[in-house]
Amino acid sequence: MSNRLPPAWSKHIKSRPAPKVQPPKAKPPSRAQADDALLKQAYGLQQAKRLAEAEELCRRVLERTPNHPLASYIMGTLFIGLDDEMALRYLARAVGEEPQNPYYHLSLGETYLKVSEYSPAIRHIQQALKLKPDLLEALCALGRAYVEFDKADMAVPVYEKALKINRDHPRVRTGLASALTGLGRVDEAEVYLKEAIERRIAMPAAYNELVHTRKFTEEPAELKSILRELGYPKLDPDSAMRLHHAAGKVLNDLGRYEDAIDHFKKGKQAAGYKFDLEAYRRWVDSTIELFNPDMVAAKAGHGSPSEVPVFVLGMPRSGTTLTEQICASHPDVHGAGELSKLRRAANAIGLTKVPSRALAQSIVPITPDMSKRLAEEHLSYLRERAPTALRVVDKMPQNFELIGLIGLLFPDARIIHCRRDAIDNCLSCFFQNFSKGHSYIADLQTLGLYYREYDRLMRHWDKVFPGRIFESRYETLVADQEAQSRRLIDYLGLPWDDACLRFFDKEGSVNTASRWQVRQPIYSSSVKRWKNYESAIQPLIQSLGDLAGA
Repeated sequence: MSNRLPPAWSKHIKSRPAPKVQPPKAKPPSRAQADDALLKQAYGLQQAKRLAEAEELCRRVLERTPNHPLASYIMGTLFIGLDDEMALRYLARAVGEEPQNPYYHLSLGETYLKVSEYSPAIRHIQQALKLKPDLLEALCALGRAYVEFDKADMAVPVYEKALKINRDHPRVRTGLASALTGLGRVDEAEVYLKEAIERRIAMPAAYNELVHTRKFTEEPAELKSILRELGYPKLDPDSAMRLHHAAGKVLNDLGRYEDAIDHFKKGKQAAGYKFDLEAYRRWVDSTIELFNPDMVAAKAGHGSPSEVPVFVLGMPRSGTTLTEQICASHPDVHGAGELSKLRRAANAIGLTKVPSRALAQSIVPITPDMSKRLAEEHLSYLRERAPTALRVVDKMPQNFELIGLIGLLFPDARIIHCRRDAIDNCLSCFFQNFSKGHSYIADLQTLGLYYREYDRLMRHWDKVFPGRIFESRYETLVADQEAQSRRLIDYLGLPWDDACLRFFDKEGSVNTASRWQVRQPIYSSSVKRWKNYESAIQPLIQSLGDLAGA
């Protein structure tokens, strides 16, 4: 989401003449004029990425005019991505003060969407459209919200409406294609993506979407076009990253492994990700220290006895989507996708990822009342998505970091840990165009060392919660789908249903990087794929050490 001010701001500025040199006896500017001048300056500082200075000016306005809607709005946009809870508070204040401003509703809705609070997100975005029906950004945001809320079928007509307003808007084209792909309507998605490429609309993103709609057995014409675009001397880093990953994906499909890994490496270099491995190690240390056996035993009676939540977790690309789809094919199970709700609960009590050896002193004491309240909030959130389901699956891979909190909130919840050959798993992560939140994929060595920390933490959870975590091994699932699927459903405490063997026929949308693969029957071609790259990935193998191939 852009941290821009609503377009109305430019009109707001122009409505007042620029300050002139006043004669000595002229009246000083009014409070409103002074506030406007400061906010105009704050906006300029925000655009220049001088966020601390922009925040200071907004605070000066709010000290003088506590309910100033524009100051609250700017403050909200400043906090997006840094402290989303604070962003929500400021944006809600702006909406409360100026409820007829569609841009305030849109920004609040997009921020709710960012933290996976879909109902309020959709409500505010719809209000923005009620106030301004042709607001293209709001139509795109509503489409994205429906896709992420497992209602991609509702997203398609929204994007089609946006397409009538502006056929060349990049978010319209790629958003509609993404919704169609998630629904399995790949051929239709390809038409929109190819049109976008022909019209040079968000080309890098369109190429990246296009090459992930299928597996290539013959060289597509798009590969030469992608390589030609990569030769453009003024290519920006984001475009270079997307195009290198697109080229790498096609070349990997074609078995041209040396060229493929070269493009994936260049894609990571273009992204410029940095990961503080030592800080992460300290965080793992402090988490292990906090969630020790004595602490967990002392809080054994906390939380909710509900069996509804199911947490599928592990490293990304370890089979979490496949596992969720198998479970969700059961008529009593709802697959909710990747939810950020648990992370928000962790942040609320101070269980943040800020490295500290004194994490126990920084979090709010987890009392029985608090754990019950947090658990009930989480259950309400899940019931909103599937009111009658006996089990609701949250497949956020990174929840492996929060198993301690899961154990305290839901002592009877199922936890499914997906494991995969360590080298295959890391290599598959390296091939993905992940966001900055996964900056540990910056290079092969860092990725391998991060995997070791993940493994160290998981071994701790197995000791603290013995027998509670079901391990689903990707290679075992591929080798004997029915036996492993039956084990999964039995672990969920549900009777077997043959629909679980035809997970790829399941209706509904899929929104992860695996959305193409999970619509296919199980295949084994990804097992030991790393051997095709063995000579080029020695830094990864060496950093994994004794975990290589485990």
